[in-house]
Amino acid sequence: MVNDTLLFIFLSCLALGTVVGFLSGLLGIGGGLIIVPALVYLLPYFNVTQLAVMPMALATSLATIVITATSAAFAHRKNGNIPWPIAKMMMVFVAAGALSGAFIADKLSNDNLTVIFSTAVILLALYMLRSIHKPKQRALPNNRVLKLLGLFTGVLASLMGISGGAVLIPSLTYFGMPLRHTIGVATVCGMTVALFGSIGYVITGLQQSHLPPWSFGYIYLPALLGLITSSSLLAKYGVAVATKLPVKTLKKFFALFLILVAIKMMLV
Repeated sequence: MVNDTLLFIFLSCLALGTVVGFLSGLLGIGGGLIIVPALVYLLPYFNVTQLAVMPMALATSLATIVITATSAAFAHRKNGNIPWPIAKMMMVFVAAGALSGAFIADKLSNDNLTVIFSTAVILLALYMLRSIHKPKQRALPNNRVLKLLGLFTGVLASLMGISGGAVLIPSLTYFGMPLRHTIGVATVCGMTVALFGSIGYVITGLQQSHLPPWSFGYIYLPALLGLITSSSLLAKYGVAVATKLPVKTLKKFFALFLILVAIKMMLV
């Protein structure tokens, strides 16, 4: 019975990972925006207590992003897309924010985490609905502003189970950073968020007694294995299809879908 349950968890998340990978490649969005609400829906069916559902969804999402963002970061490094003086400075503060966010999440109720996630998703989706205009040329702000941006991104991303690219990319683009550098910085910072956020959720989760078997802290290993197995394979197909479809239109429909999902999460 236990083996059947684990197999079902793995296969369910394997299927979820195909959707996450494909949409990430197609729309250029972080997988956490899909993984977290999906796991919030799935985990109760695997006898995960309601108290643990949201932190386990966030932690497992971040652990998945560690794998996917690391491979993307190496690719951007190879292509020279990362301005390292800025990236290294921001990575330090992103890491501090992500670690802090995991400890903050451990002190919040499941309902509070759901409201934070849903509200932030709605705001990000509303941003996606806006037409993307060519950014004006601006000078980058001073290092203090960039450090605060990194800290804020780390905390919020850790509380949402996402990489933080949805915050960093529009922010750095607004400040006038070239798009390929913006994506490069967001990728290495996303890797950092996911790594330190995951560490924080492991540390806080190890102190809990109500977590299911095969948990590593708040990370649910059967779900993680299914997600990383398929998501990394499908991303390239999403990228290929993106060249043939009206991606801006698709992003608007997806943003509306995210808003509906976020509202439903708050009303449950």
